[in-house]
Parts: sequence; C-alpha cells; structure tokens
Amino acid sequence: MNKYVFTKALLMLLCVCMLLSVSCAESSGVSQSQSALPTQHRATISREPEVSVYEAAKRDLSTWPERLWTDSKTTFTRHDNITALLLAGGASVLMHQETDEKIADYFAEHRVFHDWKDETLNVIGSPTTQLAATSVWYFFSARNNDTLNRERAWTMRTALTISWLTTWGLKLARDNETPNDNDWSWPSGHAASSFTAASVLDEFYGHKVGVPAYAIASLVSWRMMDTGDHWGSDIVFGATLGWVVGHTVASQNRDLTIAGFEVVPFTPVSERPAMGIGLMKRF
Repeated sequence: MNKYVFTKALLMLLCVCMLLSVSCAESSGVSQSQSALPTQHRATISREPEVSVYEAAKRDLSTWPERLWTDSKTTFTRHDNITALLLAGGASVLMHQETDEKIADYFAEHRVFHDWKDETLNVIGSPTTQLAATSVWYFFSARNNDTLNRERAWTMRTALTISWLTTWGLKLARDNETPNDNDWSWPSGHAASSFTAASVLDEFYGHKVGVPAYAIASLVSWRMMDTGDHWGSDIVFGATLGWVVGHTVASQNRDLTIAGFEVVPFTPVSERPAMGIGLMKRF
C-alpha cells in the first residue's frame, strides 16, 4: 500500500511538472512575440490587479455551476457530437455481442503490462490523478496571477468533471461486469478521462502536445484491456466520450476574452522586470 501511495504521488508530481512546463512555455512564447514588436506598436496596458488564490478560487467557484451546465448543454446538444456518441454506442453494442470475448481472450493470453508499467499507466490514467494535477496547476497559476493558465486549468477541471459525471451516470445505468468480474464496466472511466485531458491539451497547445497526450491516453486504454479491467467496447465509447467532451469544452473556452478583447500574457519593456496581461483585438 505504501509503495502504491508513493508511486501515485510521484506520478502526480510528474503530471503537474509537465502541465506547468507546457503552460510556462506557451506564456513565454506569447510574451516574446509581443516584446519583439517595434516600440511604437507596443500597447501600454496596466497589469491586472493581483488577487489571492482564495479570491480567485471563490470567484471561479461562484460561476462554476452555471459553466458546468452551459458546457454540458453545448457538448451534448451539438449534432456532430450526438452522431459520434451514437455511433460509438452502436459499436459498443455490436462489440459486446460479438467481439468483446475474443478481445478479452487475446489479452489474457498476450498480456503486455506487468508490475510497475501496469501501475504507472493505472495511476496516470486515473481521473483522481488528473483532477489533482489540474488543481495544482490551477493553484500555481492563481498564485502567480497568471490569468491565462488559471483559466486553462479551470477549463481542464470543467471538462474532466463533465466527463467523470457522464461516465458514472452511464456506469450506474448500465451496471455490467468487467472481464475480471468487477462492477460498473461500461464505459471506461480511465479512457474517458485520459482522452478528455488529451483533447483539452490538443485544443490549447496544438498537436505538438496533443499527439503525445493522445499516445499516453491510448496506452492507458490498452492497459485497461490488457489487465482485464475493461472490455473493448468500454474503451471505444469511453475514448469517444472523452474526445467529444474535451474538444467541445476547450474550444468553447479556448480564448479568454474581456469586452471582445482577447486576454494574452504581457511583458512590458521597462528597466524593472514585470509581468501582466494584455488585451488584444484583431481587425
């Protein structure tokens, strides 16, 4: 048990470091592009008033129920999303009737992941780990008064929450057994959560981050079948659900705007180092 807790804590720290490094690189890139502008074209924008982590969290939590509802409604009323989920649901039904047993038998005879590899992917793909890592990302962004990454972390939390609530609603409604005789098989929570996180990262940072994130989500999904924790049909629907939720929620909140202006990181040119935000509008 102690070994498991230590492994989970270590992997959670790794996830946080990866998220923070990506967000810092993104902010740095935007800041450098603005500071490279000729002096006469640089906007003189005052820094956003600093707020404490508590005040930022209180403000975001106050609007979170409405945001969860709005993003959920948008996700599950879009025609392309409904089509994708219906197709994945139909595929799940057919797979469970015809091919799930064959897939499970194949993995039982050709198991790939053992010991630390098994546990590592299990921890990385856990919704609990991903939500915890996102919370730490949010905390450091709020503490540094980094509005852009605080908003992105909150968007990730929103997407993961919608995915988690939907997954468990479907699990309780379906309530079928996994290949290794555990309850609540369909759909796979690990697959749904991992593909949600990958889709959000893809929307925010592009394919250079999105493709590796999808690769990790795919390994997590493979592991869930490899260990007998899920049927192939569980993975198909879970991955589709995560992709739909992640892309929709992130695209809805990809660009933080105030009064029609896009909010971007801003580093003014001055003798004393400072950081803040900029308001940008394209015409």
